[in-house]
Amino acid sequence: MTWDFPAAASLAVFAATYVLISLQKIRFLNLDRPSASLAGGILMVALGIVPFTDAARGAVNWETVALLLGMMVVVAYLRLARFFEYVSTWILLRAGNPRRLLALLVAASGLLSALFVNDTICVLFTPIVLGAVLRARLNPVPYLIALVTAANIGSVMTLTGNPQNMLVGIFSGISYGKFFLVLLPVGATSLLLDWAILRVLYARDLGGAFDVSALELPRVHRAVIVRVMAVLAVMTAGFLLPLERWMAGVGAGQKLPLVALAGAMAVILLGRYRPAEAFRHVDWGLLVFFCGLFIVVAGIDRTRILPAMHGWAAPLFDEAGGVLCVFTVAMSNVVSNVPFVLVARGWICGDYEWTLVAMASTFAGNLTIVGSVANMIVLELSRDRARIGFWAYFKAGLPVTLATTAAGFGILYLLHRLGAV
Repeated sequence: MTWDFPAAASLAVFAATYVLISLQKIRFLNLDRPSASLAGGILMVALGIVPFTDAARGAVNWETVALLLGMMVVVAYLRLARFFEYVSTWILLRAGNPRRLLALLVAASGLLSALFVNDTICVLFTPIVLGAVLRARLNPVPYLIALVTAANIGSVMTLTGNPQNMLVGIFSGISYGKFFLVLLPVGATSLLLDWAILRVLYARDLGGAFDVSALELPRVHRAVIVRVMAVLAVMTAGFLLPLERWMAGVGAGQKLPLVALAGAMAVILLGRYRPAEAFRHVDWGLLVFFCGLFIVVAGIDRTRILPAMHGWAAPLFDEAGGVLCVFTVAMSNVVSNVPFVLVARGWICGDYEWTLVAMASTFAGNLTIVGSVANMIVLELSRDRARIGFWAYFKAGLPVTLATTAAGFGILYLLHRLGAV
Protein backbone atom coordinates (compact mmCIF):
# COMPACT_ATOMS: atom_id res chain seq x y z
CA MET A 1 0.00 0.00 0.00
CA THR A 2 1.07 3.60 -0.62
CA TRP A 3 1.25 6.21 2.11
CA ASP A 4 -0.31 9.65 1.56
CA PHE A 5 -1.73 12.26 3.94
CA PRO A 6 -5.20 10.64 4.34
CA ALA A 7 -3.65 7.24 5.10
CA ALA A 8 -1.11 8.60 7.58
CA ALA A 9 -3.62 10.94 9.26
CA SER A 10 -6.32 8.29 9.55
CA LEU A 11 -3.85 5.82 11.08
CA ALA A 12 -2.66 8.46 13.58
CA VAL A 13 -6.22 9.36 14.61
CA PHE A 14 -7.20 5.69 14.75
CA ALA A 15 -4.22 4.78 16.95
CA ALA A 16 -4.65 7.78 19.27
CA THR A 17 -8.36 7.05 19.71
CA TYR A 18 -7.74 3.43 20.58
CA VAL A 19 -5.00 4.33 23.07
CA LEU A 20 -7.33 6.76 24.83
CA ILE A 21 -10.13 4.19 24.85
CA SER A 22 -7.83 1.52 26.26
CA LEU A 23 -6.51 3.82 29.02
CA GLN A 24 -10.12 4.49 30.09
CA LYS A 25 -9.38 8.00 31.41
CA ILE A 26 -6.56 10.53 31.26
CA ARG A 27 -6.96 13.14 33.98
CA PHE A 28 -5.09 16.03 32.43
CA LEU A 29 -7.06 15.62 29.17
CA ASN A 30 -10.42 15.24 30.94
CA LEU A 31 -11.36 12.49 28.47
CA ASP A 32 -13.22 9.27 29.04
CA ARG A 33 -14.25 6.54 26.59
CA PRO A 34 -17.20 8.37 24.96
CA SER A 35 -15.41 11.72 24.65
CA ALA A 36 -12.24 10.07 23.29
CA SER A 37 -14.31 8.26 20.67
CA LEU A 38 -16.19 11.46 19.77
CA ALA A 39 -12.89 13.39 19.50
CA GLY A 40 -11.55 10.76 17.10
CA GLY A 41 -14.66 11.01 14.94
CA ILE A 42 -14.47 14.80 14.84
CA LEU A 43 -10.82 14.67 13.79
CA MET A 44 -11.63 12.24 10.97
CA VAL A 45 -14.15 14.77 9.62
CA ALA A 46 -12.05 17.88 10.31
CA LEU A 47 -9.02 16.43 8.49
CA GLY A 48 -11.15 15.67 5.44
CA ILE A 49 -10.76 11.90 5.74
CA VAL A 50 -14.49 11.30 6.17
CA PRO A 51 -16.80 13.92 4.58
CA PHE A 52 -19.38 15.30 7.00
CA THR A 53 -22.28 14.01 4.90
CA ASP A 54 -20.84 10.50 4.89
CA ALA A 55 -20.19 10.67 8.65
CA ALA A 56 -23.79 11.67 9.35
CA ARG A 57 -25.48 9.29 6.94
CA GLY A 58 -23.29 6.36 6.02
CA ALA A 59 -20.55 5.93 8.60
CA VAL A 60 -22.66 5.57 11.75
CA ASN A 61 -24.54 2.29 11.90
CA TRP A 62 -27.82 3.67 13.18
CA GLU A 63 -29.31 0.18 13.43
CA THR A 64 -26.90 -0.63 16.28
CA VAL A 65 -27.55 2.71 18.00
CA ALA A 66 -31.31 2.19 17.72
CA LEU A 67 -31.08 -1.34 19.10
CA LEU A 68 -29.08 -0.14 22.10
CA LEU A 69 -31.46 2.75 22.74
CA GLY A 70 -34.54 0.54 22.58
CA MET A 71 -33.14 -2.00 25.04
CA MET A 72 -31.96 0.76 27.41
CA VAL A 73 -35.45 2.28 27.59
CA VAL A 74 -37.02 -1.10 28.41
CA VAL A 75 -34.42 -1.71 31.13
CA ALA A 76 -34.96 1.82 32.48
CA TYR A 77 -38.62 1.11 33.23
CA LEU A 78 -37.74 -2.10 35.06
CA ARG A 79 -35.16 -0.15 37.01
CA LEU A 80 -37.68 2.52 37.97
CA ALA A 81 -40.07 -0.22 39.12
CA ARG A 82 -37.20 -1.59 41.33
CA PHE A 83 -37.28 -5.00 39.62
CA PHE A 84 -33.52 -5.55 39.73
CA GLU A 85 -33.29 -4.40 43.34
CA TYR A 86 -36.00 -6.92 44.23
CA VAL A 87 -34.26 -9.80 42.44
CA SER A 88 -30.85 -9.14 44.00
CA THR A 89 -32.33 -8.81 47.51
CA TRP A 90 -34.36 -11.99 47.03
CA ILE A 91 -31.17 -13.87 46.11
CA LEU A 92 -29.45 -12.70 49.29
CA LEU A 93 -32.42 -13.68 51.45
CA ARG A 94 -32.74 -17.14 49.90
CA ALA A 95 -29.04 -18.01 49.88
CA GLY A 96 -28.57 -18.93 53.54
CA ASN A 97 -24.85 -19.67 53.24
CA PRO A 98 -21.90 -18.28 51.25
CA ARG A 99 -21.62 -21.27 48.88
CA ARG A 100 -25.27 -21.08 47.86
CA LEU A 101 -25.01 -17.31 47.51
CA LEU A 102 -22.12 -17.71 45.05
CA ALA A 103 -24.13 -20.21 42.98
CA LEU A 104 -27.31 -18.11 42.97
CA LEU A 105 -25.37 -14.97 42.11
CA VAL A 106 -23.66 -16.63 39.14
CA ALA A 107 -26.96 -18.05 37.88
CA ALA A 108 -28.97 -14.84 38.29
CA SER A 109 -26.29 -12.53 36.90
CA GLY A 110 -25.73 -14.80 33.90
CA LEU A 111 -29.40 -15.33 33.04
CA LEU A 112 -30.42 -11.69 33.49
CA SER A 113 -27.47 -10.56 31.37
CA ALA A 114 -28.74 -12.76 28.55
CA LEU A 115 -32.05 -10.87 28.64
CA PHE A 116 -30.68 -7.39 29.31
CA VAL A 117 -27.38 -5.66 28.59
CA ASN A 118 -24.72 -7.01 30.99
CA ASP A 119 -23.50 -3.55 31.98
CA THR A 120 -26.95 -2.77 33.37
CA ILE A 121 -26.96 -5.85 35.59
CA CYS A 122 -23.60 -4.85 37.05
CA VAL A 123 -24.72 -1.25 37.70
CA LEU A 124 -27.85 -2.33 39.55
CA PHE A 125 -26.59 -5.41 41.42
CA THR A 126 -23.22 -4.18 42.67
CA PRO A 127 -24.34 -1.77 45.45
CA ILE A 128 -26.92 -4.20 46.84
CA VAL A 129 -24.68 -7.26 46.82
CA LEU A 130 -21.74 -5.30 48.23
CA GLY A 131 -23.77 -3.80 51.07
CA ALA A 132 -25.27 -7.14 52.07
CA VAL A 133 -22.05 -9.18 52.11
CA LEU A 134 -20.25 -6.48 54.10
CA ARG A 135 -23.04 -6.43 56.68
CA ALA A 136 -22.72 -10.21 56.88
CA ARG A 137 -18.95 -9.76 57.43
CA LEU A 138 -18.06 -11.74 54.33
CA ASN A 139 -15.15 -11.08 51.98
CA PRO A 140 -16.86 -9.21 49.12
CA VAL A 141 -14.21 -10.01 46.49
CA PRO A 142 -15.48 -13.50 45.49
CA TYR A 143 -19.03 -12.22 45.07
CA LEU A 144 -18.12 -9.12 43.09
CA ILE A 145 -15.94 -11.18 40.76
CA ALA A 146 -18.72 -13.77 40.46
CA LEU A 147 -21.19 -11.00 39.59
CA VAL A 148 -19.12 -9.51 36.79
CA THR A 149 -17.68 -12.71 35.29
CA ALA A 150 -21.14 -14.30 35.19
CA ALA A 151 -22.62 -11.15 33.65
CA ASN A 152 -20.03 -11.23 30.89
CA ILE A 153 -20.47 -14.96 30.31
CA GLY A 154 -24.28 -14.98 30.38
CA SER A 155 -24.48 -12.10 27.92
CA VAL A 156 -22.96 -14.30 25.21
CA MET A 157 -26.19 -16.25 24.80
CA THR A 158 -28.26 -13.60 22.97
CA LEU A 159 -27.73 -10.91 20.37
CA THR A 160 -29.01 -8.34 22.86
CA GLY A 161 -26.85 -9.46 25.80
CA ASN A 162 -23.95 -7.08 25.19
CA PRO A 163 -22.92 -4.36 22.71
CA GLN A 164 -20.48 -6.51 20.73
CA ASN A 165 -23.17 -9.17 20.17
CA MET A 166 -25.49 -6.46 18.89
CA LEU A 167 -22.83 -5.53 16.35
CA VAL A 168 -22.47 -9.18 15.38
CA GLY A 169 -26.23 -9.44 14.88
CA ILE A 170 -26.34 -6.33 12.68
CA PHE A 171 -23.27 -7.19 10.59
CA SER A 172 -23.75 -10.94 10.20
CA GLY A 173 -27.51 -11.20 9.73
CA ILE A 174 -27.62 -14.30 11.95
CA SER A 175 -31.15 -14.78 13.24
CA TYR A 176 -31.86 -14.23 16.93
CA GLY A 177 -33.16 -17.78 17.35
CA LYS A 178 -30.22 -19.48 15.66
CA PHE A 179 -27.71 -17.43 17.63
CA PHE A 180 -29.46 -18.29 20.90
CA LEU A 181 -29.64 -22.02 20.16
CA VAL A 182 -25.97 -22.16 19.18
CA LEU A 183 -24.65 -20.04 22.06
CA LEU A 184 -26.99 -21.45 24.76
CA PRO A 185 -24.84 -24.54 25.47
CA VAL A 186 -21.73 -22.34 25.39
CA GLY A 187 -23.16 -19.93 27.95
CA ALA A 188 -24.63 -22.58 30.21
CA THR A 189 -21.45 -24.67 30.27
CA SER A 190 -19.29 -21.61 30.87
CA LEU A 191 -21.43 -20.42 33.78
CA LEU A 192 -20.92 -23.80 35.44
CA LEU A 193 -17.18 -23.53 34.85
CA ASP A 194 -17.17 -20.02 36.28
CA TRP A 195 -18.93 -21.17 39.45
CA ALA A 196 -16.64 -24.21 39.84
CA ILE A 197 -13.44 -22.19 39.38
CA LEU A 198 -14.48 -19.44 41.79
CA ARG A 199 -15.60 -21.98 44.38
CA VAL A 200 -12.15 -23.59 44.31
CA LEU A 201 -10.23 -20.30 44.26
CA TYR A 202 -12.16 -18.81 47.18
CA ALA A 203 -12.90 -21.97 49.18
CA ARG A 204 -11.64 -20.36 52.41
CA ASP A 205 -14.09 -17.48 52.08
CA LEU A 206 -17.16 -19.63 51.44
CA GLY A 207 -17.53 -21.41 54.74
CA GLY A 208 -20.07 -20.88 57.50
CA ALA A 209 -23.27 -18.86 57.29
CA PHE A 210 -24.26 -15.19 57.25
CA ASP A 211 -26.94 -13.00 58.73
CA VAL A 212 -29.42 -11.24 56.43
CA SER A 213 -31.99 -10.41 59.10
CA ALA A 214 -31.59 -6.69 58.38
CA LEU A 215 -32.56 -7.15 54.73
CA GLU A 216 -36.12 -6.67 53.49
CA LEU A 217 -37.59 -7.10 50.06
CA PRO A 218 -38.16 -3.66 48.53
CA ARG A 219 -41.60 -2.52 47.51
CA VAL A 220 -41.94 -2.71 43.75
CA HIS A 221 -44.41 -1.41 41.20
CA ARG A 222 -45.85 -4.79 40.24
CA ALA A 223 -48.18 -3.47 37.55
CA VAL A 224 -45.30 -1.85 35.70
CA ILE A 225 -43.13 -4.97 36.01
CA VAL A 226 -45.91 -7.22 34.67
CA ARG A 227 -46.53 -4.89 31.73
CA VAL A 228 -42.86 -4.53 30.85
CA MET A 229 -42.35 -8.29 31.07
CA ALA A 230 -45.31 -8.81 28.74
CA VAL A 231 -43.80 -6.34 26.28
CA LEU A 232 -40.44 -8.10 26.60
CA ALA A 233 -42.11 -11.42 25.75
CA VAL A 234 -43.62 -9.86 22.62
CA MET A 235 -40.23 -8.35 21.74
CA THR A 236 -38.59 -11.78 22.06
CA ALA A 237 -41.20 -13.22 19.72
CA GLY A 238 -40.44 -10.39 17.31
CA PHE A 239 -36.72 -11.17 17.50
CA LEU A 240 -37.42 -14.83 16.74
CA LEU A 241 -40.03 -14.47 13.98
CA PRO A 242 -38.89 -13.74 10.39
CA LEU A 243 -40.53 -10.30 10.30
CA GLU A 244 -38.25 -9.20 7.48
CA ARG A 245 -40.13 -11.58 5.17
CA TRP A 246 -43.48 -9.98 5.93
CA MET A 247 -42.53 -6.29 6.15
CA ALA A 248 -41.50 -4.45 3.02
CA GLY A 249 -38.26 -2.51 3.27
CA VAL A 250 -37.04 -4.26 6.42
CA GLY A 251 -33.89 -6.36 6.16
CA ALA A 252 -32.61 -9.06 8.51
CA GLY A 253 -30.19 -6.63 10.18
CA GLN A 254 -32.92 -4.00 10.60
CA LYS A 255 -35.43 -6.24 12.34
CA LEU A 256 -33.66 -6.18 15.72
CA PRO A 257 -33.57 -2.38 16.11
CA LEU A 258 -37.13 -2.03 14.79
CA VAL A 259 -38.47 -4.51 17.35
CA ALA A 260 -36.40 -2.92 20.15
CA LEU A 261 -37.70 0.59 19.37
CA ALA A 262 -41.27 -0.67 19.07
CA GLY A 263 -40.88 -2.39 22.44
CA ALA A 264 -39.48 0.79 23.97
CA MET A 265 -42.45 2.77 22.66
CA ALA A 266 -44.89 0.19 24.05
CA VAL A 267 -43.18 0.32 27.44
CA ILE A 268 -43.37 4.13 27.47
CA LEU A 269 -47.12 3.96 26.74
CA LEU A 270 -47.80 1.27 29.35
CA GLY A 271 -45.17 1.94 31.99
CA ARG A 272 -46.83 4.81 33.92
CA TYR A 273 -43.52 6.58 34.62
CA ARG A 274 -42.86 9.70 32.61
CA PRO A 275 -40.55 9.17 29.60
CA ALA A 276 -38.19 11.87 30.94
CA GLU A 277 -37.59 9.75 34.07
CA ALA A 278 -36.67 6.74 31.94
CA PHE A 279 -34.47 8.75 29.61
CA ARG A 280 -32.38 9.85 32.60
CA HIS A 281 -31.36 6.20 33.01
CA VAL A 282 -30.33 5.76 29.37
CA ASP A 283 -26.55 5.51 28.97
CA TRP A 284 -26.17 8.35 26.47
CA GLY A 285 -22.39 8.16 26.87
CA LEU A 286 -22.40 4.64 25.41
CA LEU A 287 -24.41 5.83 22.41
CA VAL A 288 -21.95 8.69 21.84
CA PHE A 289 -19.09 6.19 22.16
CA PHE A 290 -20.57 4.06 19.37
CA CYS A 291 -21.26 7.01 17.05
CA GLY A 292 -17.73 8.36 17.35
CA LEU A 293 -16.20 4.92 16.94
CA PHE A 294 -18.18 4.22 13.79
CA ILE A 295 -16.75 7.39 12.20
CA VAL A 296 -13.20 6.54 13.30
CA VAL A 297 -13.46 3.07 11.76
CA ALA A 298 -15.00 4.59 8.59
CA GLY A 299 -11.92 6.80 8.34
CA ILE A 300 -9.49 3.92 8.60
CA ASP A 301 -11.64 1.93 6.14
CA ARG A 302 -11.03 4.59 3.46
CA THR A 303 -7.35 3.65 3.34
CA ARG A 304 -5.75 0.29 2.51
CA ILE A 305 -4.55 -0.18 6.08
CA LEU A 306 -7.16 -2.68 7.27
CA PRO A 307 -6.98 -4.88 4.17
CA ALA A 308 -3.19 -4.90 4.56
CA MET A 309 -3.52 -5.87 8.24
CA HIS A 310 -5.88 -8.66 7.29
CA GLY A 311 -3.46 -9.83 4.62
CA TRP A 312 -0.69 -10.09 7.22
CA ALA A 313 -2.86 -11.93 9.77
CA ALA A 314 -4.88 -14.20 7.45
CA PRO A 315 -2.14 -16.84 6.90
CA LEU A 316 -2.12 -17.48 10.66
CA PHE A 317 -5.81 -18.35 10.84
CA ASP A 318 -6.64 -22.05 10.75
CA GLU A 319 -9.79 -23.59 9.33
CA ALA A 320 -11.04 -24.69 12.75
CA GLY A 321 -10.88 -21.14 14.09
CA GLY A 322 -8.65 -21.74 17.11
CA VAL A 323 -6.16 -19.03 16.14
CA LEU A 324 -9.02 -16.64 15.44
CA CYS A 325 -10.27 -17.21 19.01
CA VAL A 326 -6.84 -16.56 20.52
CA PHE A 327 -6.36 -13.48 18.34
CA THR A 328 -9.81 -12.17 19.32
CA VAL A 329 -9.14 -12.62 23.05
CA ALA A 330 -5.78 -10.87 22.78
CA MET A 331 -7.00 -7.94 20.67
CA SER A 332 -10.16 -7.51 22.75
CA ASN A 333 -7.93 -6.86 25.75
CA VAL A 334 -5.67 -4.49 23.81
CA VAL A 335 -8.31 -2.25 22.19
CA SER A 336 -11.46 -3.58 23.96
CA ASN A 337 -14.04 -5.96 22.48
CA VAL A 338 -16.44 -3.49 20.83
CA PRO A 339 -13.73 -1.67 18.81
CA PHE A 340 -12.22 -5.02 17.80
CA VAL A 341 -15.52 -6.29 16.39
CA LEU A 342 -15.93 -3.05 14.43
CA VAL A 343 -12.47 -3.43 12.91
CA ALA A 344 -12.76 -7.18 12.29
CA ARG A 345 -16.09 -7.02 10.48
CA GLY A 346 -14.28 -6.79 7.14
CA TRP A 347 -12.37 -9.99 7.87
CA ILE A 348 -15.16 -12.24 9.10
CA CYS A 349 -17.31 -14.29 6.76
CA GLY A 350 -19.79 -17.02 7.59
CA ASP A 351 -21.92 -17.75 10.65
CA TYR A 352 -19.30 -20.00 12.25
CA GLU A 353 -16.62 -17.31 12.30
CA TRP A 354 -19.09 -14.74 13.56
CA THR A 355 -20.16 -16.94 16.48
CA LEU A 356 -16.50 -17.58 17.34
CA VAL A 357 -15.83 -13.84 17.40
CA ALA A 358 -18.95 -13.19 19.51
CA MET A 359 -17.94 -15.87 22.01
CA ALA A 360 -14.24 -15.04 22.23
CA SER A 361 -14.70 -11.25 22.37
CA THR A 362 -17.27 -11.64 25.15
CA PHE A 363 -15.26 -14.10 27.25
CA ALA A 364 -12.13 -11.99 26.70
CA GLY A 365 -13.78 -9.37 28.88
CA ASN A 366 -13.13 -11.54 31.93
CA LEU A 367 -9.35 -11.68 31.49
CA THR A 368 -8.32 -8.37 33.07
CA ILE A 369 -9.85 -5.46 34.94
CA VAL A 370 -9.96 -3.37 31.74
CA GLY A 371 -11.29 -6.22 29.61
CA SER A 372 -14.88 -4.97 29.58
CA VAL A 373 -16.98 -2.01 30.63
CA ALA A 374 -18.85 -4.28 33.08
CA ASN A 375 -15.59 -4.95 34.95
CA MET A 376 -14.88 -1.26 35.31
CA ILE A 377 -18.42 -0.59 36.53
CA VAL A 378 -18.19 -3.14 39.35
CA LEU A 379 -14.73 -2.05 40.43
CA GLU A 380 -15.62 1.64 40.29
CA LEU A 381 -18.83 1.21 42.31
CA SER A 382 -17.07 -0.88 44.97
CA ARG A 383 -13.69 0.84 45.17
CA ASP A 384 -14.36 2.66 48.46
CA ARG A 385 -15.40 -0.48 50.36
CA ALA A 386 -13.81 -3.40 48.51
CA ARG A 387 -10.71 -2.67 46.50
CA ILE A 388 -9.83 -5.28 43.87
CA GLY A 389 -6.40 -4.76 42.34
CA PHE A 390 -5.19 -5.87 38.93
CA TRP A 391 -3.52 -9.06 40.17
CA ALA A 392 -6.33 -9.95 42.57
CA TYR A 393 -8.73 -9.85 39.66
CA PHE A 394 -6.33 -11.53 37.24
CA LYS A 395 -6.01 -14.48 39.66
CA ALA A 396 -9.62 -15.36 38.86
CA GLY A 397 -9.91 -13.77 35.41
CA LEU A 398 -7.16 -15.85 33.80
CA PRO A 399 -8.48 -19.35 34.64
CA VAL A 400 -12.07 -18.30 33.98
CA THR A 401 -11.19 -16.86 30.56
CA LEU A 402 -9.02 -19.80 29.54
CA ALA A 403 -11.54 -22.43 30.64
CA THR A 404 -14.63 -20.77 29.18
CA THR A 405 -12.97 -19.82 25.88
CA ALA A 406 -11.63 -23.36 25.43
CA ALA A 407 -15.03 -24.87 26.26
CA GLY A 408 -16.80 -22.38 24.01
CA PHE A 409 -14.49 -23.12 21.11
CA GLY A 410 -14.90 -26.87 21.60
CA ILE A 411 -18.70 -26.66 21.62
CA LEU A 412 -18.88 -24.32 18.61
CA TYR A 413 -16.43 -26.43 16.63
CA LEU A 414 -18.47 -29.56 17.37
CA LEU A 415 -21.68 -27.83 16.29
CA HIS A 416 -19.87 -26.61 13.17
CA ARG A 417 -18.78 -30.13 12.29
CA LEU A 418 -22.36 -31.32 12.80
CA GLY A 419 -23.61 -28.63 10.42
CA ALA A 420 -25.51 -26.63 13.05
CA VAL A 421 -23.49 -23.46 12.46
